[in-house]
Amino acid sequence: MFLWIILACLTAAVAAVMLVTLARGAKPAADDRAGEIAVYKDQLAELERDRNLGLISAEDAGYAKAEIGRRLLSAAGDAQADDAPGTRRGMTVAGIFVVLLVPIVSLSAYVTLGSPQLPDQPLAARLANPGNNMALLVAKAERHLAQNPNDGAGWDLLAPIYFRAMRLADAELAYRNAIRLVGTSPERLSGLGETLIAASDGIVTEDARLAFEESLRLSPDNPRARFYLALALEQAGRRDEARAAFEAIAKASPADAPWMELVQQHIAANGGEAAPPPAAAVPPAAVSQGPGGPTPDDLSAAQEMSGAERQEMIRGMVESLAARMQEDPDNIEGWLRLIRSYAVLGDQEKATEALNAGLKTFPADGDEGRQLVALAREVGLSVDGVTQ
Repeated sequence: MFLWIILACLTAAVAAVMLVTLARGAKPAADDRAGEIAVYKDQLAELERDRNLGLISAEDAGYAKAEIGRRLLSAAGDAQADDAPGTRRGMTVAGIFVVLLVPIVSLSAYVTLGSPQLPDQPLAARLANPGNNMALLVAKAERHLAQNPNDGAGWDLLAPIYFRAMRLADAELAYRNAIRLVGTSPERLSGLGETLIAASDGIVTEDARLAFEESLRLSPDNPRARFYLALALEQAGRRDEARAAFEAIAKASPADAPWMELVQQHIAANGGEAAPPPAAAVPPAAVSQGPGGPTPDDLSAAQEMSGAERQEMIRGMVESLAARMQEDPDNIEGWLRLIRSYAVLGDQEKATEALNAGLKTFPADGDEGRQLVALAREVGLSVDGVTQ
C-alpha cells in the first residue's frame, strides 16, 4: 500500500508540472513577438530620421522601409495568432488530454487485468517457496550452484532438466560437472551423449560415441548406449555392421520394449527385414481410442493372421493415423509416430512426405522441427532440401 501512495504522488507531481508548462507555453511566444514588433517600429523611425538628414537616398529609404514593413506585418500577424483564445484553449485541452491519458489507461488496465490485492513478493521469498513452478525451482537450484559450484548432486539433478528444456549448452556443462564431481555412471554418460547428439542435430559425434562406449562398459545391457553406438555405425556408412548391431538389440530386447519400433526402423533402413510388432505388443491404452485404433476383436484376429495379413493390418492403422494428422496437424507426437511407422514399413517416400508435412506445421528452426529432422536422420531420410 505504501508503494501505491508513492507512485500516485509521483504521477500527480509529473502531471502537474507538465500541465503548468503547457498552459504557460503560449505566453513567452507572445512576449517575444511584442518585442520584435517594437524593434521593427524603432527601425522605421530611425530610417525616417536618416532620410530627413540626407544620410540615405529617398530610393534606398523606400526599399528599406518596404522590407521592414513586411517583417513588421508578419510579426504582428503571428502575435495575433498566438493571442487567439481558441488557439491557447486548444493547446491547453490537448495538453491535459495527453498528460492524463497515460496514467488513466495504465491504472484501468492494471485494475482490470492485474491483481492489485496481492501483496508484493520479493524474488528471495519466491525462491524460498517455489511450489510447483519449474522455472523458480530451476532458478533456486542455479542460485544454490552459483554459491556452491562443487555440489555434484546439484549438477546431477539439474542436467536432465536442462536437457528437457533444450538448454543444451547448460545441460552439457551440468553433466560434465556432475561426472567430474560425483563420478561416472551409465545414466550420466548416456545423458551427456544424448545432449551432444541433440546439439549436433542428431549426429553422433566422437565425444558422444566415447561417452556411450564408457556407459556400455559400465552397463553392458544398456540399450540406450547400444542403440546410439549402432546409430554411429549407420551414420559412418557401415551399414552391415549397423544392421547387425540393431538386430542384436532387437534379439536381446523384450518384444514389447518401447524402443523396439525405432530399432526395427533402423534394421529396415540398413537393408534388413524389419519384423512387424506382435499384436499383443499393442498397448491396452491404444485399444479403441480414436478412429482407426485396433479393437479387442482386431487384436484377437491378428493373433491368427499370416505375416502378410498382419503387415496389411498395420499399414491400414498407419494410413488411419495419416488421415488423423491431416485433420489435426498441430500434434508433434503424431508426426513423429507417423514418420517412424512409414520407416518401419520400408516406405521411404511416404515417410518423406510425412516429414515435409510435419515441417510445414513445425519449422525446422524450432524445437519440434529439430525433433523431426533428428528423427529423419535416424531413420535414414534425406534432410537436404527438405521443405521447411
